[in-house]
Amino acid sequence: MKALLMDVGNSRIKWGVLDEGQIRRTGHISQQRIRENGLQVLTTKIPRRVDEVFVSNVAGTSFATRLSGVVGMHCECDVKFARSERSGWGLTSGYTQPRRMGVDRWVAMVGAWAEVQSACLVVDAGTALTIDAIDADGKHLGGQIVAGVATMANALAAATSDIPSVKPAPGREASDLGMFARNTAAAVREGAHGAVAGAIDRAIRALQSNAYEPAVFLTGGDASRILNALCDTPVHRPHLVLQGLAHMLENAR
Repeated sequence: MKALLMDVGNSRIKWGVLDEGQIRRTGHISQQRIRENGLQVLTTKIPRRVDEVFVSNVAGTSFATRLSGVVGMHCECDVKFARSERSGWGLTSGYTQPRRMGVDRWVAMVGAWAEVQSACLVVDAGTALTIDAIDADGKHLGGQIVAGVATMANALAAATSDIPSVKPAPGREASDLGMFARNTAAAVREGAHGAVAGAIDRAIRALQSNAYEPAVFLTGGDASRILNALCDTPVHRPHLVLQGLAHMLENAR
């Protein structure tokens, strides 16, 4: 069986082909490019010869409907969408209303749990920063949602008259005194990186203070930028959502 796996986010669509237990032929395209050129531009990049398509989508129901039609016609097969569940694949959701959790968070947790089956912290650093804690029994303890690096910087630029827009850049190591910037653009950049890294480090410390030794998984578009800024070295999994989708398909209940 070959399956096209798709991680549809607010900023990017990522994909890969599940073939003989391995995720191959990965790629991505920005949502901005799709807005400018239409969904047909996606079909020039994704493979056609697959048996099924399995999607994690947080871009809304209208986009899901359009995506299903275009991709389903391109691949000539059904397009199925993952959903957040109360329990499954060894996990139990901590949400009082599990379906209200972003499906990307649930699928990323499935991917992380499938890899370690022990206490872990799952961090997705993108448009939003999401942090989810799982105990050693697979119980989701809950999570946090924080504005991502670019979202913070853009909010400051929009809400003030003198703070400029800034371009993304790698974060500094936690002990690097260069975090104290000498111009406003750099100060915004360093502040956003520090806020994101600080939220992650604080979550790790909270778990450790309560006798957990979590494996820390880091994914998302900003992951490589903040990787060195954390006090602890996480497991970097750029395709964690795709890994979760693959595990869900291969272990369908």
